[in-house]
Amino acid sequence: MTLLRDMCYPTPSELALAARALADEHPGPARLRQAGTSRGGRPLWLLSVEPSGRPQRAGVLVVAGAHANEPVGGATALALARRVLHEPAIRAGRGWHFLLCADPDGAALHRTPRPYSLLDYHRNFFRPPGPEQPEWAPSLLPPDRLPPETLALTALIDELRPVLQVSLHGTDLGGSWVQLTRDIPGLAEPFAKSAAELRIPVETGASDAAGWPSPGPGIFVMPQPGADPAGAFHPEDTRLSTWYHAHRYAGTTAIVEVPMWASDLVDDPAPHPDPRGALRFLAGRLTADAALVARVRDRVPGASEPGGGPGSGSGGDRDAAALLRAVDWTLALIPRITVEWTGPGAPTEATAASIGSIDAFGRRLSLRAAAMLLRVLRAQGHPAAPGLDRLVTGWCEEFAARFQARRVPVANQVEHQTRTVLAAYERLVAAGAVNA
Repeated sequence: MTLLRDMCYPTPSELALAARALADEHPGPARLRQAGTSRGGRPLWLLSVEPSGRPQRAGVLVVAGAHANEPVGGATALALARRVLHEPAIRAGRGWHFLLCADPDGAALHRTPRPYSLLDYHRNFFRPPGPEQPEWAPSLLPPDRLPPETLALTALIDELRPVLQVSLHGTDLGGSWVQLTRDIPGLAEPFAKSAAELRIPVETGASDAAGWPSPGPGIFVMPQPGADPAGAFHPEDTRLSTWYHAHRYAGTTAIVEVPMWASDLVDDPAPHPDPRGALRFLAGRLTADAALVARVRDRVPGASEPGGGPGSGSGGDRDAAALLRAVDWTLALIPRITVEWTGPGAPTEATAASIGSIDAFGRRLSLRAAAMLLRVLRAQGHPAAPGLDRLVTGWCEEFAARFQARRVPVANQVEHQTRTVLAAYERLVAAGAVNA
């Protein structure tokens, strides 16, 4: 695939064109259809690869592009579709369905298709606030306020009743890990083997999964509905996300994370000598960094009222409002996180990998807020732009240096996600959760 050879992430429109060509090449098993429309009027495309005729049993749903700043999933979805098309035994009477981009509006505003450095990645960064993210919205909004992207995704789950739903995610810097709504026995071994072969570290203490059971390195099982969420460092209730919607049909969801830049510091199993001291330091630094961004934000005119969606409507004004909403959401989130880090529930024991993951998480929060605010300042010609630009540049350089970042080729990211998805499906078949 040329896009992968060029180290470039495909845009939603490129994904749609490639999927259309694939469907045209394989008019029997492959089909492309529109599964919904975004707030900004963009199509949500679903590529299906099915056995001859209509499948009689529940299949697999692969969701890409749920987070605008994590573009690798679309390339992986296409690679998986090609693999399923060329290896009919994989589908074996069961349909595979690929939602190519769950948030095309957000993807249109995150304009970094070919980032060669962390700074390049953050130059045109965008990640919408939680209530505007398709998978997270149900955990933060009442049912009558859910965005159309979320409604389209849950409608697909209701229609397809997948035995396995896979959400393809990525992280800017760190390692790879998998979150599961139910354990998939035996997944840890092929996951670790793939990561080792492709020189991708396994994130053994992912901050997103703090306190969750881990049946193997880099594999984390989410709290079950009705259980204690176990103190993960984010405000959303994971159990209300679209990931659990598949449980209505006895399905399991796997979230596969892969890094754009790798760091071996998130794969260090050694005990940290002073976790609480480290967390107090990290909380203090995050508070100070957020205050720097907040002071600049206070000087920026304009509200951040919700609109139709980034990239739609009145162009630059609409984009600026979307960016400012994301900045405000991130800044408001930070005090809640620092309380978690310094409160009585903070861990007394932790690995070096866990503290490293939390360190990276804190750095990216303030950096993302600053990077998105900088985009607005530049567009306005604001006098504070040069100073904030220097701050963003310095933070990116410190982040990369602290974690000894090394780039993971796009092709390796895609291959690792592809292998992990197929291994998850094969393990479900082996466990009898899927009738082969």
